[in-house]
Amino acid sequence: MRIGIDAFGGDNAPEAVVKGAILALESLDAGSRIVLFGDRDSILEVLEREGCSAELFDIVHAPECIAMGDHPMESFRTKRNSSIVVGFNHLAAGQIDGFASAGSTGALMVGSMMVVKPLAGVLRPTIAIAIPTVTGGMVTILDIGINVDCRPEVLEQYGTIGSVYASQVLGQQSPRVALLNIGEERSKGNAQAKVAYELMEAAGKQGRYNFVGNIESSHIFTGEVADVVVCDGFVGNMVLKLVEGLFAITASQGAVTPFWQGLNYEQAGGTMVLGIGGVVTVGHGKSTPEAIKNMILSTERSVKSNLVDSLREEFLA
Repeated sequence: MRIGIDAFGGDNAPEAVVKGAILALESLDAGSRIVLFGDRDSILEVLEREGCSAELFDIVHAPECIAMGDHPMESFRTKRNSSIVVGFNHLAAGQIDGFASAGSTGALMVGSMMVVKPLAGVLRPTIAIAIPTVTGGMVTILDIGINVDCRPEVLEQYGTIGSVYASQVLGQQSPRVALLNIGEERSKGNAQAKVAYELMEAAGKQGRYNFVGNIESSHIFTGEVADVVVCDGFVGNMVLKLVEGLFAITASQGAVTPFWQGLNYEQAGGTMVLGIGGVVTVGHGKSTPEAIKNMILSTERSVKSNLVDSLREEFLA
């Protein structure tokens, strides 16, 4: 298995990325290999400072970088030798099994949509994140930012995508799928939520996934209602940023419990782009070596789970 990493991705690249790759070596499966995309000399310089042999990695020379302020689509056209473009081309060609980056989210979305491309039958790919509950389990939230406006049909598909992810990657049996809403009653919410509820309820009756109804935001992290929470990217991103802010406040007050520590973005392993023909993980722009390590391990888990093939089969059924 070959896991591609954008060595130029993130505010602290390449230092943090290469250090994170070194940390990940201890936890990777014996058959896994990290492929670093970026300027070869810069990568070798960090490896030498860290006393790590370059023989432990494959290095693909990609001297250009797509900066956070660059126009994503234009950069894909003009910066053909950038770490993100070269990495996506390798992924599409089957030369790596997964690709992870803490770089430009916009560029990663362009690569996901235009190079790797959505799976047949998927209306809109999504970004998902799995984070802890107070019961020690995990809850998957999608979408968390890629689609700020979603038709009810798209939200219904998120139920399928989230259920497959929770089952295949997290090992949850018959994961409970809920629609994030302002109340538990089926009559609650705006027009989008009401129609989405009907579509998801019908999907549940057809046995496509285990739909359990609406969930209020106060119950997301209890582990008592749902394993998968569906919402549009506008709401999902606000939930994610709220969690990040509350963690920072809690940590500053010295009151971090094991549950709160699990909400630290460094432990999350990035967010997954789901519904496309490859495994792509998006990391936080400020990723530390610890965050990069967990992003790499999360990418490896998704590849091992055959997630993409499972989603492809689900939407072809």
